[in-house]
Amino acid sequence: MNKFFLSLVILLTPLFVFSQETNIKQGFTAEQFPVFPHCENLQSKNLQNCFYREVQNFVYDNFNVPENLKQNNYKGEVKVLFEVDANGEFKVLYVNADNELLSEEAKNVFGKFPKIKPSTYSGKPTYSKYTISIDIPLKSADQIAAEALAAFEIEKPLEKPMTELDSIVYKKYNMPEFESHLNIPFSHSYYAQFDGAMNQVGSNNHTASKPYTYAEVSKYYNLKAVNESLQKKVSGWWGRKLWNENLVQIQGEDYWLVLNPILDLQMGKASDLDASYSYVNTRGLNFRGGLGKQINFTTTVFESQGRFAGYYNDYAETLKPSGGNPAIIPGIGIAKRFKTDAYDFPLAEANITFAPSHIFDFQLGYGRNFIGDGYRSLLESDGASPYPYFKINTTFWKIKYTNTYMWLKDVRSDVTVDRTYASKYMANHYLSWNVSNKLNVGFFESVVWTDTNNRGFDVNFVNPIIFYRSVEFASSSRSGNALLGATAKYKWNNNINLYGQFLLDEFSIGDMKAGDKSWKNKFGYQLGAKYYNAFEVKDLLLQLEYNHVRPYVYSHSDPITNYGHNNQSVGHQWGGNFDEFVAIGRYHKGRLFADAKFTVGKRGLDFDTAENSYNYGGNIYKDYDLNRPYDKGVKVGQGNKTNVFIADIQGGYLVNPITNLKLFGSFIYRNFDPTQETAATFKQSTTWFTIGLRSDIFNWYFDY
Repeated sequence: MNKFFLSLVILLTPLFVFSQETNIKQGFTAEQFPVFPHCENLQSKNLQNCFYREVQNFVYDNFNVPENLKQNNYKGEVKVLFEVDANGEFKVLYVNADNELLSEEAKNVFGKFPKIKPSTYSGKPTYSKYTISIDIPLKSADQIAAEALAAFEIEKPLEKPMTELDSIVYKKYNMPEFESHLNIPFSHSYYAQFDGAMNQVGSNNHTASKPYTYAEVSKYYNLKAVNESLQKKVSGWWGRKLWNENLVQIQGEDYWLVLNPILDLQMGKASDLDASYSYVNTRGLNFRGGLGKQINFTTTVFESQGRFAGYYNDYAETLKPSGGNPAIIPGIGIAKRFKTDAYDFPLAEANITFAPSHIFDFQLGYGRNFIGDGYRSLLESDGASPYPYFKINTTFWKIKYTNTYMWLKDVRSDVTVDRTYASKYMANHYLSWNVSNKLNVGFFESVVWTDTNNRGFDVNFVNPIIFYRSVEFASSSRSGNALLGATAKYKWNNNINLYGQFLLDEFSIGDMKAGDKSWKNKFGYQLGAKYYNAFEVKDLLLQLEYNHVRPYVYSHSDPITNYGHNNQSVGHQWGGNFDEFVAIGRYHKGRLFADAKFTVGKRGLDFDTAENSYNYGGNIYKDYDLNRPYDKGVKVGQGNKTNVFIADIQGGYLVNPITNLKLFGSFIYRNFDPTQETAATFKQSTTWFTIGLRSDIFNWYFDY
């Protein structure tokens, strides 16, 4: 009987010592393990176990623990992520140790490994990746097996038959989300950490359609290894949960579940605020998981109260819906009054993804989406409130094709009936094509329509490959609002990317040829550049971006079919009629991070006075056929030209990398300088200091 148990333990032991990583380049595991000379003629599980034993014993025989650690009876472990490449050579990728001498010795040992036969896939040599945990004091494979056998034998026999619940198998949680089809919460600061790895010359991926899934990013950036490298050496349940782990994490046979608290606790002081301080008090819960390899889900519920800088409170109240609520918090939703001068703004988000193959994934969600490689998007941004959507991603060859169907709201009193807000719908598709190793181009099309004549959600747009503009024209050229767009990205090298967007709302060929700047020529464009590892400083990202949007872009002759939701633009957050230049720097080292963003803009706002009630093209919720001051000579900045300067500097410490919980401090300076002061538009200079503890899982935009 003991021989049987020993064989079982030897078979299972490697599962606790090693874990094989997905072949990052191809996205598949190898058909056969690498082969040491002593493992020739073995197959399947026997070959796998032989490979593990050979690696473990080679490390045991060659690893020299530094003498000072031996004398101090040091105990610990060294985690090594290594690769056996297509030539059969061992290469160290990451080492995680709390002593630099142990880290160097691990690299030294793996440099001594002999060349062996590599893994194969489809009969061809390929590379594979593994992790090993080296215990100090050192242990051979036989010692590990013997310890496992001893632990097995001292377990008490079951006193009664196991029930179905008793027999449920639980596994050690190994962060399966990093290989799942779950969406990575979209945060500009977090995405910047792996943006450079996603944009290497020759990579066949598509970076414009966001949010990404973990499976997409893990092909190019080892999220799991980076997370492990940030782990703190802590003992005790509270220490692990605070610094390293999910609050609740369960993994079993073909499923995993995670539960985490969500916090956004901020306290600040703003110069333009009458109250003594600004604050945000958000508490929430996030529940996410995976069922098999194909289904992933996440749901988050937030309960929030807050008061912001004066300019931001004022802007939120200009967005207020019909029905008595005082404001809409940009990017969040309708807010109720809290006490006398603050807001209560609950929020919920959810997504379920079904990925039946590596070609398709289907997402049903309530949240926000983003298209573009820049800080802003002219085509589809995440600056508006969350909305229900259904998304289809199709990826093959050099193509990624994204279809998104959205259910939006118009909350103005003009279209509210029986206290019910008006519904509107949006369908868009975006085709991304990697033309070459360096060049990517994209094509975008969108149409917005409403429930006119009980049209409802028009099934004409369910076809994911139909030309939307043709369908909308056939329905009625004035019943909906169609937009076209294009994107481009050029990888100058692995460190410098150039990107751009072009949005076409409407145009007249005759007026364009005449060159008289007709109001009908409604377009916008974006130009940008990113510099990764700038000036050879690792993990320093510098970004420059220019956005230009002409008057009346995003608006329509019937305001309900504009490019908006909940009184906010679904495109650029400023609406139409502006120029904007943005300079951004982002840096991280270990758990420390720093971001700086400077915005210089020129906006053409309306006067909205008794003497001047013209529509100058900045407010997308106005009918562009009414009160238009000019038909020709239309230019950006017309109307109440307003200069805007915003500096936003933030830095802090990453408390828990798996939940992206950050301790931070921020400083915002905003100068808003209109040509003419009115009741709604006036000169304002704001300084706003904030400190807080925040789960960074969506973008706060304060640059209005």
